[in-house]
Amino acid sequence: MKRIVISGPEASGKTTLTSQLALHYDGVPIFEYARDYVSGLGRAYNFEDVEIIARRQLLDFQSAKTKHKYNSKIVFFDTFLIITKVWFQEVYGSCPIWINSAIKNNIPDLTLLCEPDLTWTEDGVRENGDRRDYLFNCYVEELEYYKIKYQRVKGIGEARLRCAKKYVDELNLLTNE
Repeated sequence: MKRIVISGPEASGKTTLTSQLALHYDGVPIFEYARDYVSGLGRAYNFEDVEIIARRQLLDFQSAKTKHKYNSKIVFFDTFLIITKVWFQEVYGSCPIWINSAIKNNIPDLTLLCEPDLTWTEDGVRENGDRRDYLFNCYVEELEYYKIKYQRVKGIGEARLRCAKKYVDELNLLTNE
């Protein structure tokens, strides 16, 4: 099972790209848990809520290791623990220690890092429209710190999808078991 993470700042097209790639490669999309969790709280999220989100992300990611769980050779994840680690650091100034080892022990085959070149759209859950470039750079630093293979994805519409497909195809992920 190959695992590709779609990462990037808010409103950078992660969910759309996850859907498009899963459809194109006959893969499985695993959509962002945080959005549904936070929007369903009925209150402001807290540190414990973000930790619940992180544990769910990890469980979903680890579950994809088992081929029989999904009838596919490739799974696309709409975000993962790098974003959550930065979220902890930026909002709370600290991060649960277990997240560091979870990242080190659960490296995706590829991370597609979406540049914040799409128009910001407010949706009631997003909160960093003015910090997307800063957060993008934080994600780059974390990906490089953990030596996670990543490629930057940019462009609007079909150009963005072509860019992402190029990197998936270059890795030849579907033929390397």
